[in-house]
Amino acid sequence: MIFRFESPELLWLLLLVPLISFLRGREGSTAAVRFSSTSLARQIVMLVRSRPGRFLASLRLLALSTLIIAIARPQLGSGTSEIEASGIDIVLTVDLSSSMWAHDFEIKNKPSDRLTVVKQVMEEFIKKRPNDRIGIIAFAGEPYMVSPLTLNHGWLFKNLERLKIGLIEDGTAIGSAIGISVNRLRSQTAKSRIVILLTDGANNRGKVTPVAAAEAAAAFNIKVYTIGAGREGLVPMPQFNRYGQPIRDRRGNLVLARAESDVDIETLQNVADKTNARFFRATDTQSLKSIYEEIDQLEKTDVKLKYRASFKDIFMWPTLIFLALLGLEQLLSNTRYRRLP
Repeated sequence: MIFRFESPELLWLLLLVPLISFLRGREGSTAAVRFSSTSLARQIVMLVRSRPGRFLASLRLLALSTLIIAIARPQLGSGTSEIEASGIDIVLTVDLSSSMWAHDFEIKNKPSDRLTVVKQVMEEFIKKRPNDRIGIIAFAGEPYMVSPLTLNHGWLFKNLERLKIGLIEDGTAIGSAIGISVNRLRSQTAKSRIVILLTDGANNRGKVTPVAAAEAAAAFNIKVYTIGAGREGLVPMPQFNRYGQPIRDRRGNLVLARAESDVDIETLQNVADKTNARFFRATDTQSLKSIYEEIDQLEKTDVKLKYRASFKDIFMWPTLIFLALLGLEQLLSNTRYRRLP
């Protein structure tokens, strides 16, 4: 509920109330009684001031105050807020190849695989963009649509949670992943359409090259931000059995060995350049978080807040109070507190 006065400037008249009280005397008129000698009356007045006179004067001043408030037209209203958001369509494209098992990132100072950290950072990114339609594409040997573009971010979180290495045949089809991401965005009418591609390898599968896919994205005015994840050189990598499953020791811990990290920085940089976007390098958890935060700042959603309010006059209430006080004052003046002639 909203309270306001239609003519608040009239409230300045309330300053006249204490002035009138001062000029007339706060005690009000004394009761009128005829005496044969005025000396006796003076003594009585000096000893006892007229309480009825004070009370009646207070009623008049209070009635005057409510009348001024009524003239200022008090109003009650209710308002509604409407948010107009010019959202961005975003496709988060993430690598699920076996190299994402590499344990060169950390969570709370403990070694963690790349995918676990990436999922956490992506979730935080999604939470910061409530007005954007977001979709998720996963890829390894081929791309896979995890979730179409949606404003239902709760659904996104559920689908993000089920991303696991091994869901898709192993490999790194970067070009195909960009192609399907662009295909999901090209017919959309949002003011800005972007792909955020994260990979830790080099393109080795698929019929579409990353550069060709980037040229298609540029033709549709779609930006492709690229992120190369993982440290350079030798990194801790799980060992796999002949069935492609990671080997664990008797305690259930992954058996790790050193393996070469092979991020194709040149290709990722080229893809970003062709689509007027940027390439980022994430070598640890903090740098990955900073990258998504920077992209969040680069691609902002326009949000406009509109406020509408409707008001209803309630001046009749102070008017009724004024009339009640005035009637009470007149009633008491002519009955209980009546002045003797």
